[in-house]
Amino acid sequence: METIWHAIDGLLGLSATQAHELTWIQVCLRAIIVYAVLIAYVRFGKKRFLSQATAFDAILVIIIGSIASRAVSGTAPFFASLAATFVLILVHWVISYFTQNSKVLSDLVKGHDTVLVQEGKIDREALASAHMSDDDLAQDLREEGVDATTQVKSARLERSGKLSVIKK
Repeated sequence: METIWHAIDGLLGLSATQAHELTWIQVCLRAIIVYAVLIAYVRFGKKRFLSQATAFDAILVIIIGSIASRAVSGTAPFFASLAATFVLILVHWVISYFTQNSKVLSDLVKGHDTVLVQEGKIDREALASAHMSDDDLAQDLREEGVDATTQVKSARLERSGKLSVIKK
């Protein structure tokens, strides 16, 4: 068993105390392993979290990328970094599980949508609250194929930050 561990250590540089002690081959092997492990973690974590549907999801992606990169570069312990990424995905999964049945918790963690246009009329207070200008709204509407707010039944700034539009 010790021989196997020594071989793994040699391949991955697990006993290196500084990142500069790793060879390029060790970094490449670490990258391949981290990539394969992250694929497994993503499969475990469900499909939506990588879509960055909300800030809740985007933050997870950023943190996972940061921690996983440290495992590859050798600036943090390899297995501890992989374990930390798994724990974050697990926590995300648990929070998502509980928010699916609680509007209050869902709004707290994921945010809520904001109606910006209703029956062709812009809600100026909602637009200001969303820190959007008329030009921002007009651009988002054009991207949805709408030339004027009078063509809009409802336009909502979704939790993801994307504008969804229902035309009249």
